[in-house]
Amino acid sequence: MSDFDVLELSVMANAFAMIAEEMGTVLVRSALSPNIRERRDASAALFDARGRMVAQAAHIPVHLGAMPESVRAVMARGPAPGDVFILNDPYRGGSHLPDLTLVEAIAQGGETVGFAAVRAHHADVGGMTPGSMPQGATELVQEGLIIPPVRLVSAGVLDEMILDFILANVRTPAERRGDLRAQLAACAAGANGWRALLEREGANRVAAAVDAVLDYTERRARARIAALGALDSAARDALEGDGTSDDPIAVVVRARAAGDTLRLDFTGSAPVVRGNVNCPIAVTRAAAVFVLRTLLDDDVPTNEGIARAIELVVPDDCALNARWPAAVAGGNVEMSQRITDALMLALAEGGVPVAAQGQGTMNNVTFGGAGWTFYETLGGGQGASAHADGPDAVHVGMSNTLNTPVESLENTYPLRIEEYAVRRGSGGAGAHRGGDGIVRRYRALERCTLTLITERRRTAPRGAAGGADARHGRNSLNGEPIPAKCRMELEPGDVVTIETPGGGGYGEAAPRRPS
Repeated sequence: MSDFDVLELSVMANAFAMIAEEMGTVLVRSALSPNIRERRDASAALFDARGRMVAQAAHIPVHLGAMPESVRAVMARGPAPGDVFILNDPYRGGSHLPDLTLVEAIAQGGETVGFAAVRAHHADVGGMTPGSMPQGATELVQEGLIIPPVRLVSAGVLDEMILDFILANVRTPAERRGDLRAQLAACAAGANGWRALLEREGANRVAAAVDAVLDYTERRARARIAALGALDSAARDALEGDGTSDDPIAVVVRARAAGDTLRLDFTGSAPVVRGNVNCPIAVTRAAAVFVLRTLLDDDVPTNEGIARAIELVVPDDCALNARWPAAVAGGNVEMSQRITDALMLALAEGGVPVAAQGQGTMNNVTFGGAGWTFYETLGGGQGASAHADGPDAVHVGMSNTLNTPVESLENTYPLRIEEYAVRRGSGGAGAHRGGDGIVRRYRALERCTLTLITERRRTAPRGAAGGADARHGRNSLNGEPIPAKCRMELEPGDVVTIETPGGGGYGEAAPRRPS
């Protein structure tokens, strides 16, 4: 039993969380790129000396299960106290190449007492297309610079040679330098906060509090699973091709509550595909953790205790458990969404009252030209629930970013937003209506490359409990349809329109009374 009462435990859990939140605040306030500064496409987390995730700021769900992999990969390199490592290799602690992760070994009294980790999506890390989200990539090396865990800071000194090597391989070195400096500042904020907590509370008390908070989260997660009863259900969903083929890519899952453990078996899912919608196992784990987190009350801390209650079964050489050299740029953003959709559908089939499907895509949009790259994901409709309509024009599922403000975008890049509006009527009807998607219309002001990795353009998000399906999304260039996943060259004046999917409705709509 813990030596902490409920109040003390709450105070310590919030102390951990606030350090992670402060890290995130430092990052977004000091970053250069709109993707991090405005959209907040980044995550910050705090780990103890054993590499256990103590707290993650309320940022990006797809990083939930992946950040611990980064810290473990760094620990395997034997970091000295105060070292900062950088990495992005999906098969050595990363998720996809644009996500650069910095991990600082927090030093106190000549020892490593914890780790501060910050992951941020950089708008370019090299590769075959501007923005490093290359539609059509068939192997990892085409997607950008691959960075295994390497020391960026040693004994408090930044390794300028390593930094120069990284910046020599990207299209926007000044912006990348600024964003990496912001990540270093965020790690330093986490280290300072952790050291201050240790000095105030004492190392033994903090260590006991970490154990107590992780155990408490695990107990709450296992209690929720046990309350699901005899859950044993399956679901099947699919991605709409991998960018080299339109053949559907199956995601199959069987969800079973084995006592107080949630066992998720993905046997039957598609093997590794040629295109870049594969994902490493860390992304699959992140989706599983996210789905379980949605079943828990808001007061449950977000930490490694959630993952302890999940057992994953994922076949080798599966698109959900890819191995080098499989391409994965789109898997982190789109396969993660489909895994989430399949898991939610399996819970619904088992009688768990979850919401209807949301838009099920991040709508990845990348523009790039001479000396600039711009990347963003777009919101859509959230699925309705038994209690409420789904919200309009929000990021859904594994994405938790904001939008890019029109003013910031137009001030920074040679693009103009011709229209930005809610896509009325795109949500599914029902007793509770699904949220509507958005319309975003871009005009290119100079020659540039467009890359799209989008989903739910052929298959609509499903309604639940008798609610209607939503409308699927659409992409067009100068009024003519273009594929969901494509890369093309734009001329000045070309107009790209993205119409994002809505969310499914929930429950049968009441019949309209005769007038």
